[in-house]
Amino acid sequence: MLGYLKRLIATGAAYQAAEILAKAIAVFTLPLYTRHVSTAGYGTYNSLLTSVILFSIVLRLGVGEAFVRFYFNDEDAQRRARIAKTATATVAWTTTLASLVALALAGQLSKLLLGYEDEALIDCAILGLWAFTNLEMAYAQLRVDERARAYMYASATNVTMTVAFTIALVVFAGQGPRGLLLGNFGASALTVLGLWWLLRARFSLRVRFGDLRAMLRFGLPTVPADASVYALQVADRFYLLRGVSAGVAGEYAIAVQLATVVFVFVRGFQYAWPPLAYSIDSDEDASRLYAYVTTYFVLATGVVVVAVALLGRWLVRLLAAPEYYGAYRALPWLALGWTLYGLYQVMIVITGRARVTQRNLPAAAAGLAVNVALLFILVPAAGLGLGLAGAGIALCGAYATMILIMYLLTRNVFAVRFQWSRLGKLAAIFAAVAVSGELLLPTSGFAGLLLRIAWLAFLPALLWAIRFVSSDERARARTLIADGRRRAASFRAGHGDVEAYAEDPLRDI
Repeated sequence: MLGYLKRLIATGAAYQAAEILAKAIAVFTLPLYTRHVSTAGYGTYNSLLTSVILFSIVLRLGVGEAFVRFYFNDEDAQRRARIAKTATATVAWTTTLASLVALALAGQLSKLLLGYEDEALIDCAILGLWAFTNLEMAYAQLRVDERARAYMYASATNVTMTVAFTIALVVFAGQGPRGLLLGNFGASALTVLGLWWLLRARFSLRVRFGDLRAMLRFGLPTVPADASVYALQVADRFYLLRGVSAGVAGEYAIAVQLATVVFVFVRGFQYAWPPLAYSIDSDEDASRLYAYVTTYFVLATGVVVVAVALLGRWLVRLLAAPEYYGAYRALPWLALGWTLYGLYQVMIVITGRARVTQRNLPAAAAGLAVNVALLFILVPAAGLGLGLAGAGIALCGAYATMILIMYLLTRNVFAVRFQWSRLGKLAAIFAAVAVSGELLLPTSGFAGLLLRIAWLAFLPALLWAIRFVSSDERARARTLIADGRRRAASFRAGHGDVEAYAEDPLRDI
């Protein structure tokens, strides 16, 4: 089991390194951007950004997911390259054609999405649709081979260009939300072209329809579910944008940005987890690993969620302009939402492994329905009047619903013996520390900050008191850390990549 965890941590750390760089820069440039973009402008930008990602899921037609799954079903290098070319070509064609149609309808799309006409802003979003979708497909090519070094270089280049372009457009050119979109997606488009050249042996504009039909049979059933899941991110933004105000949507968008302290862990896990999970031949070994990884994912992200819940007010004051302060109300719930989203990824892999991806849709549809219903109940003054916090709670309720339904629908096709007792203990401890700290401790001032930081120290003490980590796990963790340091030293010296993990992953089971 330790061998598998080494692979997960190594690849996850590589993807996290790139994600940490991107998100850290995004967060630490917030004081700059939020002083040059109004809350209304930021809310509009973020709503269009999430719309781009939603439509990207539809345009990929599930080909990206099918590509990852089929890649590990075929050991032949030539067939793998052929599958890669078909996947890349399909996404290139669908995005190009859809973008051309969208450009012709930019005015109408602007009125539909924003309620007013701004063709230039929609044009920036359309560029993003093309760039983001093709970039995700190019990154998938790197992930299936666990080429973490190349992934990090590409991501770092993208981030560097994004920052330079965005600062130039927002701060110096005063382009507001247009500058945010164009800076982000202009850099992505250039990165796509660079990766196409780097991966030219796997890039083609020729679609092999036999391969495509097979991938569509696997991938298309995942599209409605994936789109429904991401529609959760779009529903709350547009509910606030059109139903409350663009300014409130801007505050919520800042809360989403700051909650990326959890999203970094989730994204690294999301990228590293499927290749590892699908590569395990034995269902028995896979079942054990899935349960073990779930427990420690909750442990790692739960600690961060509690920290965000206790320190969120100070985080918003530090990293955003004063008019965005209301974002702190949604911040803890959005951090928890990202953790629940990571757990949902575990369930997604289970359906993929069992080849019952059609079962994703009922769970996703139910989650979306719960989200919309809770938004109308929790957010407005006519309901419970919870405002931004209500939107965050609605998102958590949706993810919890999806996880429960996915578990009920998959437990008979691929049984995973989750460590329910340990998970329950973690949930109880995290909730107790977060809720008690919020109710009992000051909400402002340096003294309040110090008290809340001290309160966080109860977490490791409580985990130690209940002996959450066994002596055997502590010994394995020490071994894992020591090995990780050796690998990191080798990586920095340029002697290896994640592919260096050639040892037998079963040796520690």
